[in-house]
Amino acid sequence: MSVRRVVPIAMRLSWLVLIALATGEFVTDLPGPGWATTLLPALVVLALMVATMSLQARAAAPRGEPGPPVEVAPPVTGRWKALNSPADKVPSHGTHAYGQTYAIDIVAEPETAEGEAPGRPGAGPVTRPAAGPVPRPEAGPATRPAFRLFWPVFRRNRAFPAFGAPLLAVADATVVLASDGQRDHLSRNSLPALAYLMLAEAPVRSIVGAHRIIGNHVILDLGGGTYAVYAHLRRGSLRVRAGDRVRAGQGIGRVGNSGNTTEPHLHFHLMDGPDPDAARGVPFTWRGVGVPADGETFTVVEPEERGGQPTEEQAEKQAGRPTEQQAGRPVEGRAAGS
Repeated sequence: MSVRRVVPIAMRLSWLVLIALATGEFVTDLPGPGWATTLLPALVVLALMVATMSLQARAAAPRGEPGPPVEVAPPVTGRWKALNSPADKVPSHGTHAYGQTYAIDIVAEPETAEGEAPGRPGAGPVTRPAAGPVPRPEAGPATRPAFRLFWPVFRRNRAFPAFGAPLLAVADATVVLASDGQRDHLSRNSLPALAYLMLAEAPVRSIVGAHRIIGNHVILDLGGGTYAVYAHLRRGSLRVRAGDRVRAGQGIGRVGNSGNTTEPHLHFHLMDGPDPDAARGVPFTWRGVGVPADGETFTVVEPEERGGQPTEEQAEKQAGRPTEQQAGRPVEGRAAGS
């Protein structure tokens, strides 16, 4: 077993021992002074935890100079904003763990064009009827809620335009892993909610494992030892499963708010193996976009408009078949707790 696999396990065991010591102090009467039975062991475990976290970061760090970025298609359409971008710092999320050295987060930033009603990215244009007001699309809200200091503490996911936005395969690939059973929790975009995330929720997710950090996710094998990770997907939204072959631009799922997140968004990165616990990050660039910097907005047109293949939903329309929404089937899946 490699160091990259052993270190995450050791860190989780350290967390479990620390929790067991704290619990034992309250529910049992351990023999001897408290500093010897609880405080001293807890300090030793904390030291081991810090050491294992450092080893985890070092084990996942790239070796030597990074190779040239792998060019792939963008995973979304519409107007988006980049956050925690590798264009500004590496590692972009402050750690090499889980193969996310060159990871990026993107949130939807819809833009209203004259004569149109704003909607969720990827929802398609909204046209004005012959008479009457411009209809609001069913896709979602027009603007992204701002971070608040105290109120509202939480927001429902439908308040965010990214929630439910379609995700596209960035290349012809094979699905290695597809998981969408975790719930979409409420947003953490206030000071109290963020404190809860950082001090309570995130440590517990770290103990359980990488799959609870990245939430619902898809991992694609792009070939050549490169794998693409889509994290924080919406519960029940996946349209693929392990072993499926997908083509570039094909719809594979929808943006959600599962895992270690503050709001609905897409976390995307490339890595050199299928297991986030053992992989190292790989640089990427999106065709026609590059790597947007932190806070930079970018727009991706529909595949058909840029001369590529139509998406699965567009192909269904062209063939005269009803889309999922028209047929009455759920497009975005379940959203427990939202």
